[in-house]
Parts: sequence; structure tokens; C-alpha cells
Amino acid sequence: MQTPLLSYYGDDLTGSTDVMEALSSHGVETALFLRIPEAALLERFAHCHAFGLAGTSRSQTPDWMTEHLPSAFLWLKSLGAEIAHYKVCSTFDSSPAVGNIGMAIEIGREVFGKAPVPLVLGAPQIRRYTTFGNLFAAFRGETYRIDRHPVMSRHPVTPMDEADIRLHLSRQTSLKTGLVDIAQLASAEADAVTDFAFTEGNDIVLLDVAGAESQAAVGRQLWRKRTTGGQFACGSSGLEYALVHEWRRLGLFGKAPVFTAPGPVDRLAVVSGSVSPTTERQIRYALQNGFEGVGLDAVAFAAAEGGGALEDAIARGLAVLAAGRSVVLYTALGSSSDRGNAIRLEDGSRHRIGERLGLLLKELVKGAGLRRAVIAGGDTSSHALSQLSVDALTLRLPLPQSPGSPLCTVHSRDRLIDGMQVALKGGQVGLDDYFAMIRDGRPA
Repeated sequence: MQTPLLSYYGDDLTGSTDVMEALSSHGVETALFLRIPEAALLERFAHCHAFGLAGTSRSQTPDWMTEHLPSAFLWLKSLGAEIAHYKVCSTFDSSPAVGNIGMAIEIGREVFGKAPVPLVLGAPQIRRYTTFGNLFAAFRGETYRIDRHPVMSRHPVTPMDEADIRLHLSRQTSLKTGLVDIAQLASAEADAVTDFAFTEGNDIVLLDVAGAESQAAVGRQLWRKRTTGGQFACGSSGLEYALVHEWRRLGLFGKAPVFTAPGPVDRLAVVSGSVSPTTERQIRYALQNGFEGVGLDAVAFAAAEGGGALEDAIARGLAVLAAGRSVVLYTALGSSSDRGNAIRLEDGSRHRIGERLGLLLKELVKGAGLRRAVIAGGDTSSHALSQLSVDALTLRLPLPQSPGSPLCTVHSRDRLIDGMQVALKGGQVGLDDYFAMIRDGRPA
């Protein structure tokens, strides 16, 4: 197997496919695994230049991270890639108790060594920007500082109440975070300033990205500052978009591939655990455009004894599909119907929702012979897809109008699952017609 350019661990599944899209759509073939692969499975994808491992750490506790992340990072290190990336959500929503990014970086430094860890969050392709260390994100055509964002500032589990990434991280780790800001990156002294940031005692170095020029500049610095034995880095898919600039400049890969639209399917199943207003609009649009909706009781789905709710949902979903219609099954229709306060985090109830949505989708796929499906919700996708017999994902179709939520091809030992197509959509991602677009198999 050739030495990969990059390996990565995604802290949730939608974030993992986001990275795969950023790389594969630009010609860096990428395989995303759902668990650490055996040698034979890895060999099937030996032609790839990048490998990912989809995880769930965004919704997990520090104790969980301490138990599970070391083995994942050791596997990344064993691949010998030039850069090993801990991929986090571009909105950086996290807390000391849930999805602690500072803790993950500490664990990464234990595995990869104590070299300063580059941190890149800005990704103009998905309308995320960092300027002088502060994070901004777009919502419905307007750009907000993240602590004033209409959705992320009110996230039900990890609300973002601080836009300065260095201050936000200081709540999660004692590691020192430095900054190479947007003005420094544009200056003639960019190399010297970056070198200083990486040597003045910083453990983490945030690099601003606010547009194409700063993204290209950051890609150059990332590749220039990589260390022998694999550089551990952290950030959003903006890190990959930055590196692609540099790799293309250096001629490390050829032209971007051409992807053909797969065309429509007669029926599509969507399962959603998202409470986002973006997903709410997508569900409402779908219901007005050929889909039938099935509302699910989130509390019943989260209960330890939730088998009855699952069986009822399977029956209702199969009935819609048997009638020749596409179906959306959802546990919430926007934030106004969020019942998160009635669902405990500590006993795994939130994870059970995702797992049961995965079991529901598996029964719909097999029972109705579906070849395409959608899972909506970042945390939901991570726990739901684990219930299907999926070994790996590759990119089937990037979606330029909804970047970060591509259509993927499933690779599985289960012949009823192998070759099917699945789209995994984060709560904030996608235009209103997203579900219809996936049903119709069109890129825009």
C-alpha cells in the first residue's frame, strides 16, 4: 500500500463524510471505515491516498475518549500518513463534559508526540470563517459570530457561548493555544510568524481562514510544518480544503474526477434525529413534494424498553413504502418540538435514539428492498449507521450546493446492503429541497 497523504478520525459520521467529500471530489481518493479495518479490508482500498475512521467522540464524555481514542489514533499512526487529522465540527461546539476537543488533542499528543498541533476551522466552502481567532458561521444567507448564531448559540447539548476559539479551548484543556491570524498570513513575514508561533511554547496553533487566499496560505504552512512520523492536526474539513490547495500547487495529484448523477429512485427512506430548524424546513419541504411523514416519540425511542416504539415505527414505515411512497421518519420537527430535557445523557438514552433509528432504517432497507437512504443529524448518523452492516464508505456524488453532505456508496459483506447509496446530513447542512434532491439523484 502506498504511503497515504492523510489519515483522519471523524468525531461524528457526517463530519467524516464531509472530509471524504473534500478530498475525493478533488481527486484524492478516500476510503472511510466504520471501525478499524482488518488487513484484508484495508487492502481492498490500497489505491486510495487517504483513509478515514468514523467515530462518535463529538457526543461522548472525556472518560469515553480516554478509553477509545488511543487505539484509534494508534491505527492512524500505523498508516504512516504525512498528516493525521482529528476532525471536529466546523462550528466547534463542544464542552468540558461532552465532545471535549481539548481532551482529544491531549490524547493525540500522547500518541503522536509533543509537537505543536495545528488547528484549522475556517472553511469558506461550507461558510465557516475564522478571523483573529474568532469563529463565524453562516445561517440562511447571513454570517454570525458563533456565540450569536441563531442555532449554534442555542445548541441543546453544547451551546457555543464563546467565539474566541482560544478562550473556548481554555475551558477544556490547560494546553496553550497560539494564533497565526489572517493579517500575518497575508504578510511577507508569514513563514517567520508561523515558525515563531510553533516554537514559542504553544501546544496548539490556530490558523485563521476567511477566504481563498488565506486558505491557500494555511495549506502551504500546514504542509511546510509537518513533522517526521506524521503530523497530528485538529480542525474541520477546512484543513483538507487548505491542503488540497497546496497539493495541487505541488502537482501531487491530477485533475478532479467527473462525477455522474446516479438518477432517481422510486422510493427513499429518511430517518431523522435532528432538532435543527434547517432539518425542519427540509422535512416540511419533503412532505409537500411526494414524501409521507411519520412522527416518532423521541422519549419512547430513548427508553431502555423501547422495543415497542421501534416495532411500531418499522410497521408504519414499511406501510408507506409498500404504497409506493418515500417516507421521512423523524423524532423532532424543529427546536420547538425538541424533548431533549426529558432525555438523560448520562445513561446513554440519547445514543439509543440514534441506534434505534439505525435499526429502523435497516429493517426498511431490507424489508422494502431500498437502494438509497438518508440519515439526518450528526450524532444520529454516527450511532444509526453503526447498526447497519457497513464496512466502508466511498464518495458517489458530491453535492456542490450542499457541501458536507454527499451521497456515498456503501461497502458491506451483507449483499442486501452492499452497493446501496446513503447520504448522511448534519443538522445545519443542506438546502430546503435536500431530501428531494437525494431521491432524484441530482447534484443541484
